[in-house]
Amino acid sequence: MNQLGMNLFIWTMTMDEDLSDTLAFLADTGFDFVEMPVSTTPGAPPDLAKWQRLGQQAARLGLGVQTCSLLPPDLCLISPDAAKRRAGITYLKQVVDCSVAAGSRILMGPLFAGFKAFAGRPATADEWAWSVESMRAVAEHAQEQGVTLAIESLNRFETYLLTCAADTRRYIEAVDHPACRAAFDTFHANIEEKSLSEAIHTLAPYLVHVQLSENDRSTPGQGQVDFGKVLGTLADIDYEGPIAIEAFGPTPPELAAATHIFRPMFTSPEQLARDGYTFLQEVKKQEKEKRSFV
Repeated sequence: MNQLGMNLFIWTMTMDEDLSDTLAFLADTGFDFVEMPVSTTPGAPPDLAKWQRLGQQAARLGLGVQTCSLLPPDLCLISPDAAKRRAGITYLKQVVDCSVAAGSRILMGPLFAGFKAFAGRPATADEWAWSVESMRAVAEHAQEQGVTLAIESLNRFETYLLTCAADTRRYIEAVDHPACRAAFDTFHANIEEKSLSEAIHTLAPYLVHVQLSENDRSTPGQGQVDFGKVLGTLADIDYEGPIAIEAFGPTPPELAAATHIFRPMFTSPEQLARDGYTFLQEVKKQEKEKRSFV
């Protein structure tokens, strides 16, 4: 059975707020885990005690923890500046350490380049090689800490190095490290892929994490993404890994600005989480019933 989780981005970007009521609500709703966004201050030791405290808080409620992160543009792994690439490697290693402190064994996200760092052209062979070499170093550290990196491609408006499943698979095979694997996000795939099912099959040998996100970042089931086909395909490839709902709203404001959310997509984060959970449980039930008649 796939564990179902909820990404915390619609409540926080930094995990500095008091999320006691939110975590309790998610546990009561039935979620198995939370996906915590992790960031730290570049050039400073990470606050491991903070992440340990948050992980323990979730664990007391019966919630597992997974983590997600991204690289600031000035720590980009595809920068021609070797010092910036080294700083990016250091930053990601610290994020791995924070993930371990929180109890996470999967760190997912577009870790391969700086978020929204653009050059106005396709990626070069040098940029590809720089990122692959850097990610191999991060993956080595992650393996030592018992963490698997789940590489998430983004749509063309958020990155230009990895924008589809084929890119991601080629990248993972280039990194060639057991701690570097793939994530799949329905929002980005809905923009970039010809077929969600074909994209999942492309990533199947390396897939360790899935994010379910509606085409407009709202409540799953209230948009255009065919979640029945997505969950059916995941069953076809015998995917048993975690699945998380991801959405974005007008808060926190810095994240809303980064994701261009300028109008409300749902009544409240709680409404989205509750309705999304109920919808996906029903879709999973329907897909299971279909297979029982085959």
